[in-house]
Amino acid sequence: MSGPIRVIVHPPSPTGGRRVRVDGEILGLAHSLVDLAEFLRRAGLEIDPAEAAESPWIDWRGVGPERWDPEA
Repeated sequence: MSGPIRVIVHPPSPTGGRRVRVDGEILGLAHSLVDLAEFLRRAGLEIDPAEAAESPWIDWRGVGPERWDPEA
């Protein structure tokens, strides 16, 4: 793979959880930092859940890592 890996965590969905994409591929719907870290691990990207919130290669869309529940 050329260039930096791009991880996007989309805003919370109307039913809760946040869609996670890596380089354009949807990995799933995460409901916590632990879920996010597991999706990334399965994609070959090891990251501690505690470090995910501050990672410079994760693009948090809409809101930050503290919000996983449904949009109001």
